[in-house]
Amino acid sequence: MTLAVITFLLVVAIIWGLYWVVLLRPETAAHGAVRSRLRAGTQPARSRLTVFKKAQQLSDVPALNAMLRGSTKVSGHLQQLINQAGLKVTVGTVVLGCACCGVLVFFLLSRATGTVLAPLLVAAAAALVPYFYVRHKATKRMQRFEELFPEAIGLVIRALRAGHAFTTGLAMAAEETADPVGPEFRLVYDNQNFGMPMEDALLTFAQRIPLLDVRFFATAVLTQRDAGGNLAEVLENICSVIRDRFKVKRQVRVVTAHARITGMVLAGMPPFAALAMFFIVPEHMKTLWSDPLGVRLVLVAVVLQILGALIIRKVVDIKY
Repeated sequence: MTLAVITFLLVVAIIWGLYWVVLLRPETAAHGAVRSRLRAGTQPARSRLTVFKKAQQLSDVPALNAMLRGSTKVSGHLQQLINQAGLKVTVGTVVLGCACCGVLVFFLLSRATGTVLAPLLVAAAAALVPYFYVRHKATKRMQRFEELFPEAIGLVIRALRAGHAFTTGLAMAAEETADPVGPEFRLVYDNQNFGMPMEDALLTFAQRIPLLDVRFFATAVLTQRDAGGNLAEVLENICSVIRDRFKVKRQVRVVTAHARITGMVLAGMPPFAALAMFFIVPEHMKTLWSDPLGVRLVLVAVVLQILGALIIRKVVDIKY
């Protein structure tokens, strides 16, 4: 038991050391250089100034950054999730976090069980934990955006009826609305204020926030700019539709609450029972990875568990 604890602590120390050397140390050095420059009151040389925006770094590790830039589909999806979640991390940090989780779980389980196949499957699932964490944060942030979005549209409507321009309404919504709606409206306002056409700014806004309500808003504004009309009245109708859709969504969640809780219990019961049996009677569970038939049964159980969870999720996921 003591050897296992020492091995676990040693592996954690090695992973943390690599994380500090590869990621935290360069970021700390860069932040320290910026702080020292601000304290000194100096500015960079005029000859180094440029009007071009530098390409966003996907990782502070050059090799990993080059590899992520080669796979634009994966890195683009992760970067979009990070932006939607509002996290101050890079794509490389998420990828390295997935790799560290998978390696750590595989090492511990392989040492505990003495086999390779079953720990490999569990490690593959554990490697997805950072990804699903980012995805969960993005989902929560989008839900919060959906709640506050009608309030921001209401501020824009009041600004228009008071005689202000649409851009002034955007600035008011950016200042008065809480996160995450306020920063997103501020980004739209800054984009058009620094020279981006309003059409491109709104289209980028609709791409960055994958909500149907945002598409309604962008489409209504762009249509009014081309065809004319009373923008305040159009936005008021859209705001009313959004509030009604949100009310229906809440009603659907209330009606399906029992089914969703039942699905979570059914999906989580087999893994929880297996984990409890592993600690209560480990000699009985040992057959599952020491005997070839037991390994095959575990593989079949994992596949059936995944299929069952997907089917339950499909049943309770009601479109509104």
